[in-house]
Amino acid sequence: MSQRFAFRGLVGQLVIAIALTLFVAQAVNFTLLARGQKEQALAHSSGMILARIIDGIEKDRRGDFGDGPHMIPSNNGPNDGRSERRDSRSERRDRGELRGADRRNEPGFRLRITDEAQPMPAGAEAMGDVAEFVKKRMAEGGVEAASVRAWALPLEADAAAHNRRGRALIVSADVDGRHYMARGRLVQSGDRLHGFLIRQTLTLYVLLLVPIMLIAWRVAAPLQALTRAARANPMARDTEEIKENGPADVRDLIRAFNAYRARISAMLSDKDRMLGAVGHDLRTPLASLRVRVEQVDDEPLRNKMIASIEEMTAMLADILALARAGSGTEEAERIDGAQLMQELAADYREQGRDVECALLSPVYVQARPLLLRRALRNLIGNAVEYGGLARLSLIPWDDGVAFIIADEGPGLTDAQIQTLVEPFARGEASRNRATGGTGLGLSIARDVAEGEGGRLMLRRRSEGGLEAIILLPLAP
Repeated sequence: MSQRFAFRGLVGQLVIAIALTLFVAQAVNFTLLARGQKEQALAHSSGMILARIIDGIEKDRRGDFGDGPHMIPSNNGPNDGRSERRDSRSERRDRGELRGADRRNEPGFRLRITDEAQPMPAGAEAMGDVAEFVKKRMAEGGVEAASVRAWALPLEADAAAHNRRGRALIVSADVDGRHYMARGRLVQSGDRLHGFLIRQTLTLYVLLLVPIMLIAWRVAAPLQALTRAARANPMARDTEEIKENGPADVRDLIRAFNAYRARISAMLSDKDRMLGAVGHDLRTPLASLRVRVEQVDDEPLRNKMIASIEEMTAMLADILALARAGSGTEEAERIDGAQLMQELAADYREQGRDVECALLSPVYVQARPLLLRRALRNLIGNAVEYGGLARLSLIPWDDGVAFIIADEGPGLTDAQIQTLVEPFARGEASRNRATGGTGLGLSIARDVAEGEGGRLMLRRRSEGGLEAIILLPLAP
């Protein structure tokens, strides 16, 4: 699977889009669940503490406790005078003054009422979210607190077994100038949510992405075959119809494409038959006319008539070559491009033309040899005719190879480069055959290059002159 198909194709984009959508949905789900879990942990941690504080406030307002400090111990045994000692030990413990065995044996308290705020013990951890939660719930219950503080006492290593339910949590609320301090346990939210969401996300990915990948693949495979067929040479006669696969819409598209290509093939066949007939019908009278012209006694007149006949014959040959370029009558072969360029250079040198070819390494392309040779000859002929010389080279280009024919002529403007590849367009404005051809050489070269799956490029050289480049894919 190519990188382009993986990330830019239909399957890749669907998978990425759905994966990102699932990720965002799970992230939102995780945020909501984490917030709910946190709220639940806060409610569990401070629920009993909140009830004790509100109950203590109501009783204190009724005068059940009397004036001054009061403490309700955590165990409800008989009051034998130990409450004051518990109160004193609890105060010392909350100030961080109890250590070791004294702290482990401390029974603690449920509610303490004092006239002054108690400081947070050393080593305790402030719990701002618990304080905010308690204050908000007190306000909902009709009790306005001037301030609420909360802290968790440190859990010593040797006290872990005794405090398995969690760390001790203390909340102090300032209401009407009195400080109500209640004690409870800090409930942790836990990390089970993370593992659950990871398993849930992986399960969703498997349940959704696998069927979607199969459906997208069923759509993408026939579309890729259709793309390859659309990029193929439209003049080829031996192409097979694309199999109608995929959903109904894709099958309808493939069926329409097959019908469209069949009509094009029929039109091209009719065109070839017509051109063959025209070529045969015109060449015969031209040959007969040439024989009769030879009998003319006036030599200057005879030479002019022969030149006109030869011009008509050459023009007819160029027109037929342009019309039949890429017609598929010639079989494609595996050609050594370097050897072909060197042979062409040698042929032109034998004719006394200044054509040179650098020493090239073998590079193979898949093309029809006669058509490719004709296209290269047209480009080399133009370079020699208008630039005085031709320099041939062959270099790698992207995933193919570039046949380069360079000259040192006057060059062309960008506007001329755009128009010269059109039929009958010439760089020389006159229609005189002595100063140029029919204007079909570049058009033939362009059609041959496109028929072989490549393209023709013209570009100006920085040192002067023009480069004609035929780009062809490498042979498999």
